[in-house]
Amino acid sequence: MQALNETLTDTLTQAEPAASATKSQEKITYENNKLHKRLCRLVGQAIGDFNMIEEGDKVMVCLSGGKDSYALLDILMTLRERAPINFDIVAVNLDQKQPNFPDHILPAYLEKLGIPYHIENQDTYSIVKRLIPEGKTTCSLCSRLRRGILYRVADELGATKIALGHHRDDILETFFLNMFFGGKLKGMPAKLQSDDGKHIVIRPLAYVKESDTERYAEVKNFPIIPCDLCGSQENLQRKQIKGLMREWDKKFPGRVDNIFSALSTVAPSHLMDKDLFNFRDLKLDGEAKPDGDIAFDDEPCATPANGVIALHLGQD
Repeated sequence: MQALNETLTDTLTQAEPAASATKSQEKITYENNKLHKRLCRLVGQAIGDFNMIEEGDKVMVCLSGGKDSYALLDILMTLRERAPINFDIVAVNLDQKQPNFPDHILPAYLEKLGIPYHIENQDTYSIVKRLIPEGKTTCSLCSRLRRGILYRVADELGATKIALGHHRDDILETFFLNMFFGGKLKGMPAKLQSDDGKHIVIRPLAYVKESDTERYAEVKNFPIIPCDLCGSQENLQRKQIKGLMREWDKKFPGRVDNIFSALSTVAPSHLMDKDLFNFRDLKLDGEAKPDGDIAFDDEPCATPANGVIALHLGQD
């Protein structure tokens, strides 16, 4: 009897870790599925809100090798199977001839997916390095060069939409960069006409948080390729803004969400752009205005209970 009890005890002891491991794996699977559903919902919502993709479109997905563009391609491929409209996808990568760039990774990945793709080889790296002094920010020139090349490739491939992998945090960072350093209330639109007036550029990840693309990249095990051209520049103003937003998100949950919501809830009559609102011809008409001064009676700008907030960028 004692031997039997010891055997049962040993069996139960061994079973407990196995059961715990099973439950843990089930929870991970559940959370991963929930993340995928959320990304599909947010991307689908953005596409619908801005009419990004229409029947018969050929969407050129710009694939950099980073987490965001991988996520964009993956989610668009999922939505294409479910969408009530027909559209095609072609993945495009611009190989800028950076030293030690692993040019075999993306073709192998795309071949495995079985999706049409095009690798454009252009040595923009040498141009940027030649024209930009050591230690200076290369992003602006690099972006302009990439843009022109991608517009040309879109024409050659017959693409009707150019999809970029910018997410919600990119949009907010651009908004703050323009406001703090450029003196403009200007962000990064979810849909726009290209500089040359010939292309429609879309950002289907506009509602997606960067933390979600980071986690999704881990779940999907995307073969990430680092950017040695701009990724090595540690003192970019954008990184200052990113740090500020993360600090806000940690100390004041919901603030970043509210700021993003504000980008789509604009009251031109309460700003100061004379071209956006006709202040000059504003006259009394005797009618109450729901968006007039009474909009501020509820004190939406009251100081939070945990004290005064100091706005800073970490540098003068």
